[in-house]
Amino acid sequence: MATAIPSIACIGVIGRNNNPLHTSIFPSYDPSTTSYHPVRTPLQFSLILSSTLDVFELRSRQNAAAGVGLTGDFGLLHAVDDRLAAYGFETNTGTRFVVVVDMRGRRMDGAVAAGLADGRDSKRLAGAAAGLREGEMRPVFKAMQMAYIRLMQNPFFDPDEHSPPAGHGGRKITSRKFAEEMRRIGENWMPGVTNL
Repeated sequence: MATAIPSIACIGVIGRNNNPLHTSIFPSYDPSTTSYHPVRTPLQFSLILSSTLDVFELRSRQNAAAGVGLTGDFGLLHAVDDRLAAYGFETNTGTRFVVVVDMRGRRMDGAVAAGLADGRDSKRLAGAAAGLREGEMRPVFKAMQMAYIRLMQNPFFDPDEHSPPAGHGGRKITSRKFAEEMRRIGENWMPGVTNL
């Protein structure tokens, strides 16, 4: 028997001036065709990523009014529909990481799930389609932040070229190593993974 578990459908990195820096789209499982293909078009994912900016802004204002003023894990930003949900994280420099999760994105055979996990974990994998726990996305954001830090440490990378201080324009991140790292994170994550 096959079970559908959550998988990452899209990863987005948004600059401090609300400019898109990087987007990776991942295929999801379609039970009607028993194949993998993206659940939305690149334009639709771009619009989903843009819609999260309002939530980031609103929560930042609420944190500032409450005196917290800290950035970090914002958790679930909004549920797009019954299948997709957007999760977010903001760095202390204002760069935002957004992960769109497809709640039925990966097919896992029951025998494979039983072979991968003990009794307690197989129940968790079977129940993962119902939703994600609060900390399920933290390893993803930690890995994304580490990849972004490694990119910033590259002496040939100019961050002001991508998020100019004047706030206008900005280029996308074209680093092949960064894109490969985002791809690795998106393909390897599943509920319960604690280290990417």
